[in-house]
Amino acid sequence: MKLPHGEQADLGTKLEDYSLNPAHRHGQHKARVFESALGITLVNAVILRDALMRASATSENAQHKGNNGHGDVYELRFPLTTGKGTAIVLSGWIVRTGEDFPRLTTCFIV
Repeated sequence: MKLPHGEQADLGTKLEDYSLNPAHRHGQHKARVFESALGITLVNAVILRDALMRASATSENAQHKGNNGHGDVYELRFPLTTGKGTAIVLSGWIVRTGEDFPRLTTCFIV
C-alpha cells in the first residue's frame, strides 16, 4: 500500500536532531551506521531527506501497523544506494488523529 498522502510528508528535524546526529544519546548509533554503510552524515543529509521524500510519495511498500492512540502508524522500507553502498532503510511514520499527512517518527538502517 502507499503511505497516505505521502507526497505531503513532513520530515521535521528528525534526521538532523536524531537519526544523523552523532551527539545524540540514542541517535548516535543510527548516525554511525548511516555513515558506515552509506556515507551519509549531517553534511550530506539531503541524500537521505530526498530518498525519504521520494519513497513516501511513490513507494507501494508501506505497511499499516495500527493506531497507537495518537494516530495511524506506518512502516516503510526501501533500498538506498549511494557511492559507498546499498542498504535497506526503515522509516516509521504517523498520521496523527485530525491530520491528513504523515510525519516521520524514526529512520534507521536494518
